[in-house]
Amino acid sequence: MRALIIDDERLARQELKSLLAPYHEVEVIGECKDAESAVQKIAELQPELIFLDVQMPGKNGFELLQELPQVPEVVFVTAFDQHALKAFEVNALDYLLKPVQPERLAETIRKITSREKVEVRKQIPAETTVPMLHEHDQVFVKDGEKCWFVRLEEVRLFESEGNYVRIYFQTFRPLILRSLNYLDERLDPKVFFRASRKHILNLRWIDSVENWFNGGLMVKLKGGEQVEISRRQASRLKDMMSL
Repeated sequence: MRALIIDDERLARQELKSLLAPYHEVEVIGECKDAESAVQKIAELQPELIFLDVQMPGKNGFELLQELPQVPEVVFVTAFDQHALKAFEVNALDYLLKPVQPERLAETIRKITSREKVEVRKQIPAETTVPMLHEHDQVFVKDGEKCWFVRLEEVRLFESEGNYVRIYFQTFRPLILRSLNYLDERLDPKVFFRASRKHILNLRWIDSVENWFNGGLMVKLKGGEQVEISRRQASRLKDMMSL
C-alpha cells in the first residue's frame, strides 16, 4: 500500500518512516510538512494511505481532509489524545499517539493488511483539475463538530437547501456548503441522476418508480425518501434505464 506521511515535525516524520521500514506492505512514497503541500502531493501521487498529524501550523488534519475530493485511508498520528474520539467518529483506520510505539504500530499494520485490498484509484490526467467522483470513492464530510468518511455508494440522495446540500446516508443527514450544480458536475452520471433542481439521487438506491402527474415520475428510495421527477427528467431516466 502506497503511503504518505503528513506531519509538521521533521523528526517525527523520520521516526515514523524508520518504524515503517520493516513492513513491506507499506511503501512510503513521500512526506509533507503542512496541509497545503499535502493537498498537492496527494493529487500528484494518489496514495492509498496517509499517516496524518492532527495539529499542524495553518490548517489542521481535519481541515486538510475537507479539501480532498477523494480521501485515502487515514491513520492519525498525534500527541493530542483528546482528538481520539473525533478521529473514530470519522471512521479513521487507526489512531496512533506520539511517540509511536513499535508494538502499537504493528497492530495498525495488521489492521491495514486485514482489510480488503484497496481499489486502485484511476490516474487522473495532469490537465484535469476537477476529477470525477465514482461510487467507490471515499469523501470526507463535516457538519459542525461531526465528521464522517463516506463512500459515495452509501449516499442515496443529495438535496439542495439554499447554499447547502443535505447528504442522505445510513441514518445521517449532514449539510455541506456546496451547490447541487457543483456536485452534478463532479458525480458519475451513470450512477447519480439529477432528478430536479433540488435533488440528485443514486440510481442504485431506487426501490420503486410510479407514474406521476403531467407525465412525471415518483421515485421511492430504499431509505424511504420519495423524489418527484419532472416529465423532462423522467424521459431522460426512462432512456437511461431502458434496454
